[in-house]
Amino acid sequence: MDGHCTIKKKREGNRMIPLTMAAAGETLTIGRISGKDAVRQHLEELGLVTGTQVTVVAQMAGNLILQVKGGRVALDRSMAGRIMAAPCGQTDHAGFQAAPAHM
Repeated sequence: MDGHCTIKKKREGNRMIPLTMAAAGETLTIGRISGKDAVRQHLEELGLVTGTQVTVVAQMAGNLILQVKGGRVALDRSMAGRIMAAPCGQTDHAGFQAAPAHM
């Protein structure tokens, strides 16, 4: 295992959390992004798309610095709250599990 996570289907599950609730150092896999098309497109341009693994580098009052695809992205609380993600090894309400990827 190389530390990466993927989303896979599981029958019973926990809920995804908004990124604003993630702690510094936590690694998550994006499961859903809400908002208008323009907002989702902006986040996509930053590398934040469903299935992408992110690591919270720092968190202050809901504002985040994320490690995404080899770069860092800063998000304010309102943008971070639109992104729902599953911590590695946990599942969301739809039964998807973020589990270590096999390479």
